[in-house]
Amino acid sequence: METYRNRADRRRQTEERILDTARAMFAAVGYERTTIRAVATGAGVDPALVMQYFGSKKDLFVAASKLPDDWPAEGEGPLDPDEVTERLLATLGLKIGGIPESSLAMMRSMLTHPEAAQTVRDSLGRWIGAVGNALPGEDPQVRAALLMTTMVGVIIGQRLLELDALRDVPPDRLVALLRPCFAALADGK
Repeated sequence: METYRNRADRRRQTEERILDTARAMFAAVGYERTTIRAVATGAGVDPALVMQYFGSKKDLFVAASKLPDDWPAEGEGPLDPDEVTERLLATLGLKIGGIPESSLAMMRSMLTHPEAAQTVRDSLGRWIGAVGNALPGEDPQVRAALLMTTMVGVIIGQRLLELDALRDVPPDRLVALLRPCFAALADGK
């Protein structure tokens, strides 16, 4: 029985090594220029193993780009608008301070590759649905979409485009500047 657990552990470690390498490559060069062979070489495995674990480049990209879906917690109904604002700003502050490579990979590829764009739409759609369900008042899904796309825009402006006006602004300052905007959208009045 111990051998099986070791084999399962080795498989998980190999899978994580492949995903880590894929995230780094997708983030660095985008979807089009990342190859299964390059990911396999970087992870120290055979390309056939990458295909065995993930099936295709698209499936590898989806797995490497998956964002956490843990906010807000399932079953939470409308929240206080201040709570929604603070949760979103905390998430944004974390992302600006150290955006995961999976998010950078998605963002870098979403405008040039249809499959990456669909992955972003699906992920943002889940977040918009969850945030919209937590918002009180009228048009919660529209307001949630505005909140989420504002977050994406700020991340793109600061981390991918490195706009001069945003590049060196500390995350806490950006959060403070965005707070009134987010509060107005969360409140919906």
